[in-house]
Amino acid sequence: MTTHRAAVCGSPIRHSLSPVLHDAAYRALGLTNWTYGRIHIEAEELAEWVHSLDDSWRGLSLTMPLKEAAFAVAHTVSEVAEAVGAINTLVRDDDGWSGHNTDVYGIVRALAEAGVTDITHAVVVGSGATARSALAALAEVGALDVSLMVRAAVRPDTASVARLLGLGQLSVPMGRWPEDVDVVIGTVPPHAYAAMLQHLPRAPHVAAVLDCVYGQGVSPLLAAGAAKGYVPVSGTEMLLHQAAEQVRLMTGQAPPVAAMRAALQAATADH
Repeated sequence: MTTHRAAVCGSPIRHSLSPVLHDAAYRALGLTNWTYGRIHIEAEELAEWVHSLDDSWRGLSLTMPLKEAAFAVAHTVSEVAEAVGAINTLVRDDDGWSGHNTDVYGIVRALAEAGVTDITHAVVVGSGATARSALAALAEVGALDVSLMVRAAVRPDTASVARLLGLGQLSVPMGRWPEDVDVVIGTVPPHAYAAMLQHLPRAPHVAAVLDCVYGQGVSPLLAAGAAKGYVPVSGTEMLLHQAAEQVRLMTGQAPPVAAMRAALQAATADH
């Protein structure tokens, strides 16, 4: 039986939960010849390393700082990945590696399962690759206006993505929260929030906070949001759904989401 190999790559990578999800999927699907690991790799090393892989390698999940460097590897790129300028999935095909973005799908599904479907005004904290995926997800669910909350200036490529998606966008300083927000999506590490969360306005209606960053202790964004009446949505929900889409792309089979969720809950039960 031919071995098929896949892995999550990035820096840092030691605490990634992706192996938990993919391994659970392989078990549920009976894919005993599939393996999934963790590989620490920097952006400048990615292209040479990927080109050295043999045909047993079928898929790569990419986290920071590789989502932009992956464009140098992919011979073809999905429309979503091209639009947001971020690849988080490489899939082996007959011609090499194709690039995809499943973060957008993961955010859309996480918000939908939290019951947040009617979005007019959103806040995205941050301006990097994950923020651009958040913008695409918000456009997909019908958001009209987005405030990009940044410490300095919004990255030009992120502002360009917002314009191309038809989103009205406003750059606001960190901590200057607009009123009447339907959803807040955080894409920055916990320490970046500092004291700004004490000024988060109360949720005026059914609204949510989604923290795309997970695994670094209690999320200050989710804690502050819950205290102000927002529905807290963990980054592990986004992780689950983007991983499920990766399983579909890599294996060609329908992802066993329930089995993946159970494995994720077991792995995070003590955190």
